[in-house]
Amino acid sequence: MAIHYARRINGVRPSAIRELLRLGDDPELISFGGGYPDPALFPMSELSEIFHELLTTATAGTLQYTESRGLPELRKLIAERLTRGGTVCGADDVLIVQGGQQGLDLTAKLLLDAGDVVITENPTFLGALIAFAPYEPRYAPVRIDDDGMDVDHLEETLARNPGAKLLYTVPDFQNPTGVTLSLERRRRLIELANRHQLVVLEDTPYRDLRYEGSHLPTLKSLDTEGRVVHVGSFSKILAPGVRLGWAVAAPDVLEKLGLLKLAADTQSSTLNMAAAAAYLGRYDIDRHIADGNAVYRHKRDLALATLDEVLPPSVRFTRPDGGLFTWLSFPEGFDAAKFMQETLLPAKIAYVPGATFFPVHHEPNHARLSYSGIPDDRLLHGLQQLGDLVRRQLES
Repeated sequence: MAIHYARRINGVRPSAIRELLRLGDDPELISFGGGYPDPALFPMSELSEIFHELLTTATAGTLQYTESRGLPELRKLIAERLTRGGTVCGADDVLIVQGGQQGLDLTAKLLLDAGDVVITENPTFLGALIAFAPYEPRYAPVRIDDDGMDVDHLEETLARNPGAKLLYTVPDFQNPTGVTLSLERRRRLIELANRHQLVVLEDTPYRDLRYEGSHLPTLKSLDTEGRVVHVGSFSKILAPGVRLGWAVAAPDVLEKLGLLKLAADTQSSTLNMAAAAAYLGRYDIDRHIADGNAVYRHKRDLALATLDEVLPPSVRFTRPDGGLFTWLSFPEGFDAAKFMQETLLPAKIAYVPGATFFPVHHEPNHARLSYSGIPDDRLLHGLQQLGDLVRRQLES
């Protein structure tokens, strides 16, 4: 049967992460692949109590349709929390989305025509590339270092791409590298966006997962011309299964994003929105996050200390102040994907090969490693095995 698909599907390809998820049913596999939060940290008893209360005949409205922008109470509570953190906004400035991923998709759908230029970090979040692909953009990647996107290189890149439309960034504990954009660079980025009339898509799923140092202002809080679309998520701070996130943007932008949201799925789950609002109203989510961060800090420290011990000096890795990832860089000529297929997977170990995180020129000698959702004993054993296998490979 011949089916003539739309051209846009040609750019939508299986991702390295999706392929790894197919291995997830193997209980022997130690996977450093998925950026999953630790399920032991989900507030199970609190959410169980809330859902039980919501699923009564007296509250049957929680199973009904509601506003496409999201429950007013949830938008109000999100706005209050963002405002306390320095990103001043009100309920009318917030759109509830199906996790941060939908925020990326809707923003791309709103702004991108085929061939438009998107500025990204190099490497960048693979999920964003997947979200943007159906809209057929071209990419202009900007190098990053320990202080995030190199804004001098950004200025050069914008000069070469004067019609660039969108800049996408994960400024806090970037996926995949774990690095954080410095304050000086945040200010310069906004200055450049204003000068070149760019929209900035700020993706912040890991922002609250800071284990040391001080929080830096969001790009949205530094926005002087309404150019920043700020996207956040409950996936890493509450539970990914509720599929709830938010977008904050200038009124005209948010109105158009809301229309696209209505066309895409009418609304997010009324039940899940009501549960999230009840949780925010009844419990101290910041205390919950702090408790989780203590666990993640320990896992990060264990992972980095073990990598220090087991990896040869020729393999570098980032030392993030928060988030869920470190980024491995092997010597030139090393193929991280081939090494995983031929050596790691037979040993029941996996990471995410790094090549496809690069939007233009794939660099095969990198890998993303997540330490967040693995028990300490398996984390330690898996990294020791990884280090031993890497040493053998490099010495052979």
